[in-house]
Amino acid sequence: MRALPLTLPLRAYRVGLQLGEPAVAGLLAWRAHRGKEDPRRLPERRGLPGRARPVGPLAWMHGASVGEALSLIGLVEGMIARGFSVLVTTGTRTAAELIGTRLPAGAVHQYMPLDAPRWVGRFLDHWQPDLALVAESEIWPNVIVGLHERGIPLILVNGRMSERSFRGWERSPRTARALLSRIAICLAQTRDDAERFVRLGAPRVSVAGNLKFDAAVPPADRQQLAYLGEMIGDRPVWIAASTHAGEDEVVAAAHARLAARFPDLLTIVAPRHPGRGQAVAAAAAAAGLRSARRSAGGRPHPGVSYYVADTVGELGLFYRLSPVAFLGGSLVGRGGQNPIEPVRLDAAVLHGPHTQNFAEIYGALDAAGGALAVADADELAARTGALLAEPAHRAAVAEAGQRALRPFEGAVTRTLAVLEPFVAQLKLAALQA
Repeated sequence: MRALPLTLPLRAYRVGLQLGEPAVAGLLAWRAHRGKEDPRRLPERRGLPGRARPVGPLAWMHGASVGEALSLIGLVEGMIARGFSVLVTTGTRTAAELIGTRLPAGAVHQYMPLDAPRWVGRFLDHWQPDLALVAESEIWPNVIVGLHERGIPLILVNGRMSERSFRGWERSPRTARALLSRIAICLAQTRDDAERFVRLGAPRVSVAGNLKFDAAVPPADRQQLAYLGEMIGDRPVWIAASTHAGEDEVVAAAHARLAARFPDLLTIVAPRHPGRGQAVAAAAAAAGLRSARRSAGGRPHPGVSYYVADTVGELGLFYRLSPVAFLGGSLVGRGGQNPIEPVRLDAAVLHGPHTQNFAEIYGALDAAGGALAVADADELAARTGALLAEPAHRAAVAEAGQRALRPFEGAVTRTLAVLEPFVAQLKLAALQA
């Protein structure tokens, strides 16, 4: 299918960002002042490279935030094994800080430029990728148009299209078709995602599964694991992970209820955004709990009942310390957080009713008894207490979770198989050059 002409809204968008570039630069400066951008690497957000392009074939992979970026690691390793260098871009500071510690040799990180035509153009002109892979739902018009103009194949991997996003795009069907017609292949996570992409006009769509099922478990510093494990000892411990505003008071209330049954209970709270650590500690103080913040050097010594893990890249450490994990974003309307990592690390998983971001995963876990739903502080305390008190029950839930995930594995292999013709074509072109 040939690319469709750009619609009037797309042309207006391009012109608007071209003329509004100074305002966008001002927005970046403001975000840097607020700590949301890395001031040392701010030029990268304007498409100015922070390093030289590697020699030879280059695959560019983009994941907006932490989860999307980490899901690409298997593809990064696969493309390096096929003789490519890999450029990985992210859009958030947290993702940049984390992905920099996870990339293998042969891969480099840069920030994604904002979608201003001139910034996108100089980014592409410097890096000259031979292939572009974008994760999930990152549909930036000027990036898509810029890649298409340069003849660089764009593949949407781990593609996700929520019902809400679909309804939004459905209001501008010609614009959606114009953009999606410029994507070489769309590899969707689920049949529902694939159907929505097809209905919006994507010409080549297939289901490859969710790359996050194949992601390696998050690492943990062995010394810290031993140190904290010895400090915690045989205290009952659980974690509320990736929590959002509105859940702090619920978790603190659940701890207060549990403490009557488990006097030496340790609750670990890892907020989704580490900058909320102070707010989490304030909620604990309001409930009469003594807390310590990891970012401030605090430790979970015996006098601390509430440990705020407000750091980046340490969930692997705290999941290994906690046999029970409540996944946040699910008691408030944020759609829930990814439960795969704690399941892989043998935790019994709890979640609230709002799990639409990972509906298929939670559906499979719940059906298998590998995750348990709670609605409020009372249920959270009751379920957590039962799991902490009954090791056999806890182990059964964790094992059921592992079994429920197995049928979903293999997305990395399927995605790399789709990439093989592109790899072969690029290698043939290099031999003929």
